[in-house]
Amino acid sequence: MQKKKLTISPEWVFRTDDGELFEPRLFRLLESIRDTGKLTMAAADANISYRHAWNLLNRAADFFGLPLVVMRKGHGSQLSPLGEKLLWAIHRVKARLGPQIDSMASELNEQIQQLLTGVHPVLRLHASHGYAVALLPEFSDQVEINLQYRNPAEALSALNRGECDLAGFHFPTSPNRAREILNHYQHHLDGRPFRLIRFVIRREGLMMRKDSPVKVSTLHELADAKLRFIGRDRHSGTRILFNLLLREAGLPEDCINRSPQQEFTHTAVAAFVAAGMADIGFGVATAAHQFDLDFKELACEHYLLLCREDDLERGKLSHLLELMRSPEFISRIEGLPGYETDQTGQIITFEELLAEDS
Repeated sequence: MQKKKLTISPEWVFRTDDGELFEPRLFRLLESIRDTGKLTMAAADANISYRHAWNLLNRAADFFGLPLVVMRKGHGSQLSPLGEKLLWAIHRVKARLGPQIDSMASELNEQIQQLLTGVHPVLRLHASHGYAVALLPEFSDQVEINLQYRNPAEALSALNRGECDLAGFHFPTSPNRAREILNHYQHHLDGRPFRLIRFVIRREGLMMRKDSPVKVSTLHELADAKLRFIGRDRHSGTRILFNLLLREAGLPEDCINRSPQQEFTHTAVAAFVAAGMADIGFGVATAAHQFDLDFKELACEHYLLLCREDDLERGKLSHLLELMRSPEFISRIEGLPGYETDQTGQIITFEELLAEDS
């Protein structure tokens, strides 16, 4: 099936007082300088001439009053502290806003699709941010997967109202923790004829920079060290899991030196730590790997897709199950650090899954 979609790609623009604009390629140039240490290679990677690259850096230095790059003869080029700050800022913006922008694009595409009813089948999936679930639209060819990022409570509410066909839901492989999570969401689940589609297992834990002078591996050590901690927003499943782990350890929520900033994705948490704006964070192993952070696992979760029982035999879901069980898709899942397949595509109930984990 040929797919025609609109995507949204924001770009940063710096504007001087007299209206002069900086090209977005400045950021690509800075990233390449950091990675290669050579302005010649960075200019080629940014697809601009060496002279153009030199002019970009000089203009930026004039604008900010500080250089973005330090160049020493015989030692190549490296980013200045200001250059590092700018580069990390763009990483954090992408990590924080990327999923929200993707959701906006998905909503727009769904509205367009409604005008083309009957042309392509659409499967509406509301799920919390994750690296595995983001692969589903990429692989779908028989059915259009409209993915919108929502926290678990929002996704379950939408499923109950008929506003989506599938809701993402994740809970620990530990039966005791899983029952606590189920109790938390019970008012969304009671009396509903839901079935679970097994998807992946993912690992969550503490992430910190490799050069961190203080290393911790337990929540008690984290509380004692008073390290600057960055976490997810209070409605996210990851935040609820983290608070559950604190209670399990006999620790109050306020024992952690939390940043007032709350992030809405695992990627944003990892970027916050990697940029040095926090000492430690909590999230999935994939995000830690993406930013070359140390990772200490504290919990393991099933990431599931919930659907209504009477939808299972319909064509849209059968296409999804076929996709999820395909060798190509399984291979991509197994290539994600911190993820593994979980009898992907099998239909199961909460009771059966809890009994299996016991």
